[in-house]
Amino acid sequence: MASRAVAFLSLTLLQLCRAAQPTRKGTPGAFEIVGESGVSAQQLFLGAPNKVYIVDKVENNPISVSGHPAWATEYDIETNTYRAMDIVTNTFCAGGNILGDGSWINVGGNQPVKSGGVTYVTGDPDDPYQNEDGGQSVRLFSPCTDGSCEWTTNPVPMTTRRWYPTVEGLEDGSVMIIGGDKFGGFVNSEENNNPTFEYYPSRGDPIGLPLLERTLPANLYTLTWLMPSGLLFMQSNWGTQMFDKETNTEYPLKDVPNAVRTYPACGASVMLPLTTANNWTATILLCGGSDLQPDQWHPSDPLVTYAADASCVSMTPDVSTDWKMEETMPFGRTMGNFILLPNGKVFLVNGAGTGMAGYGNETWVIGQSYADKPLTQPLIYDPELPAGSRFVSKELSESTIPRMYHSAATLLPDGSVFVSGSNPNADYIGPDMGYKYPTEYRVERFYPDYFNEHRPEPTGMPSKLTYGGNYFNLSMTAKDVGGKPESIKVVLIRTGFSTHAINMGQRMVQLNNTYTVSKDGNATVHVSQAPPNPNILTPGTAWMYVLVDGVPSIATPVMVGSGKIEKQNVLPVQELPMSIIEKETATHAAEGSGNNNATSSSGNNNATSSSGSRIGVAVEVILGVSLFGLLFW
Repeated sequence: MASRAVAFLSLTLLQLCRAAQPTRKGTPGAFEIVGESGVSAQQLFLGAPNKVYIVDKVENNPISVSGHPAWATEYDIETNTYRAMDIVTNTFCAGGNILGDGSWINVGGNQPVKSGGVTYVTGDPDDPYQNEDGGQSVRLFSPCTDGSCEWTTNPVPMTTRRWYPTVEGLEDGSVMIIGGDKFGGFVNSEENNNPTFEYYPSRGDPIGLPLLERTLPANLYTLTWLMPSGLLFMQSNWGTQMFDKETNTEYPLKDVPNAVRTYPACGASVMLPLTTANNWTATILLCGGSDLQPDQWHPSDPLVTYAADASCVSMTPDVSTDWKMEETMPFGRTMGNFILLPNGKVFLVNGAGTGMAGYGNETWVIGQSYADKPLTQPLIYDPELPAGSRFVSKELSESTIPRMYHSAATLLPDGSVFVSGSNPNADYIGPDMGYKYPTEYRVERFYPDYFNEHRPEPTGMPSKLTYGGNYFNLSMTAKDVGGKPESIKVVLIRTGFSTHAINMGQRMVQLNNTYTVSKDGNATVHVSQAPPNPNILTPGTAWMYVLVDGVPSIATPVMVGSGKIEKQNVLPVQELPMSIIEKETATHAAEGSGNNNATSSSGNNNATSSSGSRIGVAVEVILGVSLFGLLFW
């Protein structure tokens, strides 16, 4: 797959050279309905500059493929049209992520179902959907730009059944597949629980994860991030831990305050941008969810009226294992999606004010939905604003579409946000069937405040980045620089696999840069390679944006690492030149020009994959003291 990934990147870079400005205009701060997705967007991801791939559960969608209803499409964001795609096994509540070779993995799911989402056994004559069991499925996909790519099923399945699994990328381009249950239900149970993890590519039998035994019943889609230290941060129900995958050792932390954030509470979650200013230090932000206790998850109770939580908490696990109380949202929210924007702000969209994820036939449901009071007002979270004023809704228009259970969103290369989905129903429910929340196919784009601004048009964008190594140069015109070379930033964003209020694998990493501005105002931007630590940004395709004064270029895809699933080569970091502005009479070093306010890569305390760092953080967890300042390369 590596050669195909290189060819894909070369082709898309040529195409992007012809579209340095957005091909459309939008109203900043507003949504626009642009098309229909063909299937409901339970899962989606940006796979190519002009393609979003959408995956639904097995149901009676009006479009068909291979003689049965379709539950996957390829959506063209330029033409706003879709192509039906065939997936054989039931993808209901699967997990996914990108692999180190640039392909995507989608794992797990539900048993085969017939009309109404009712499970059936092989040979049942009432099989309108012609689907197979997805519980152990491993589905693979290599994106394309020409409409020729299709999903395939790996002949080697997972070792065990997993419904609602988490998939987290690792430093060698493989993934860890975590938890889930075996046969479904509203929440997990001891009999149904799968308290294990495994790897793809497979490393053998599943390995026990006691956290998932301690955190029943709301332990599905465990929130998991690989930290720069190499440890994994895991949050499940009320429980939290750091996990050393090299020794399979758990380091329990304090319970998350205020609310459950995992499914079906579905709080919004994100790793905040890893920047040169914060030395690529990872902070996890969790907002919303539900404060239900373990003995309160009973569908016999009227959960649809239960108010969602409004609190936000954060932790910076490689520095301190204490939870920090952040400011509350203007209103409680469940099933909200946090989407990283290129300017470092975080967009919050979708969700509801009461209830939680799920559907059923109880007397108290709204149609079939376990949630009500849709939140159509988006928010922007700006981590650079003073505490107490970071959530902003001013000049942000509301959507006209309720986005309830099974909604998703992703950033696009032009910096707008793709939003689709909502289907809190067991099967397709049409708009004329009397349900408050029918199956939703409409696609929206949200346009951030920078959208109609002139975009920088850098040349020399690379198709591949190494971990450390020699810097590269970008060229920018005086018009692009606008007399503000000190505001130039280069960022990588992995947009993630979006499902159930999570974008698995989403993160943003700023690259070090300096600049040389000539007398005519044109600039050469000197940019470091990826940080010399694959834990900071795991191998695989990411999107590179160049920003001037907060306005992003159109992103180009770039392969980070070797393009293979393997141990990555880490190179010494070449020091960047000093920032210089040439004047008519002399040449001056720019003020504060050392490295775009960044520390030298070779001195970064987090940018190490060595066992010494892993042990250091583990000791910090045990002793409850920060050893951040003592960790060395």
